[in-house]
Amino acid sequence: MNFFRRLRVTAENKPGDTKPTAVPSSLESAQATISTAELVSKAPLPLRADIQFGDGATRPLNEDVLLSFLTPRHMQFGQITDTGIVRNNNQDSAFSFFATNRSVDEHPDFGLFIIADGMGGHHDGEKASAITVHTVAQKLLKNVYLPMLDKGSDNSASINEALVGAIEAANNQVNTTVPDSGTTVTGLILIKDLAYIAHVGDSRLYVITKTGIERITRDHSIVQRLIELDQITPDEAAEHPQKHVLYRAVGQTEVIEVDTLTRRLPAHARLLLCSDGLWGMVEESDLIEIVMAAAQPQDACQKLVALANKRGGMDNITAILIFMPD
Repeated sequence: MNFFRRLRVTAENKPGDTKPTAVPSSLESAQATISTAELVSKAPLPLRADIQFGDGATRPLNEDVLLSFLTPRHMQFGQITDTGIVRNNNQDSAFSFFATNRSVDEHPDFGLFIIADGMGGHHDGEKASAITVHTVAQKLLKNVYLPMLDKGSDNSASINEALVGAIEAANNQVNTTVPDSGTTVTGLILIKDLAYIAHVGDSRLYVITKTGIERITRDHSIVQRLIELDQITPDEAAEHPQKHVLYRAVGQTEVIEVDTLTRRLPAHARLLLCSDGLWGMVEESDLIEIVMAAAQPQDACQKLVALANKRGGMDNITAILIFMPD
């Protein structure tokens, strides 16, 4: 008789039965009724790199199949900000938002990432950057992300137009609330493999791949303009007395000019948004090495801040790092 059948017969013996079926001594303390489903559900499942075919043979999975299980299907991101060693307060602000869903509508993954580096007095700079980040985030979530979820919505404005409008709204808000301050802002919207970028100031966005690093944004600083006019070299700019002076920033003028750009990203690209407290202290070669060696974006963010502080930590340090999927 089947073993599990014997156990069930034992449990179902009636009080009048004269010849009960014996329970094996090793299972005397077991519950009266045991099912195969219960035993199987409690058994640990081995982690195997093979698959069993109908002919009974077990064959190893090839490398491509294994990578398809191990490779992330969604973007991953890390975010960090640090006061640095020299400054007493942190005037940087950062915002990260990622949404993914699965439904019959098949909405694509969506990411919104913003950094701002405040300027001005002790508190005015941090207020300006906070106002800018919050205003830009609210406008873009309302005018870009939420309409994506509403199939009946008429979202006629392009994403780049929405980015410009959000920064213009932030500029008005900063001018009204903290008129003696200013801030940089770099905003990034990711939809699948498309990056939509808007930028004012000297915070930066880099795209890093296994082939190298590319700075996507252009600094709106005096020294960058002098470099473009061939009046100074990049080495001279690093020691220039006006290297931190911006000619374009949020909150500096009533009308603001915003740089915009759309870029299709390669698989496995890494995107780094950072304030000058990071890129001013860490060489691009170090950025590549740390970012490409990291298994998780948050680990790389922490190492980048630690290195910037090791090199002097002269300013606030903020970074958002995004790993794109395959």
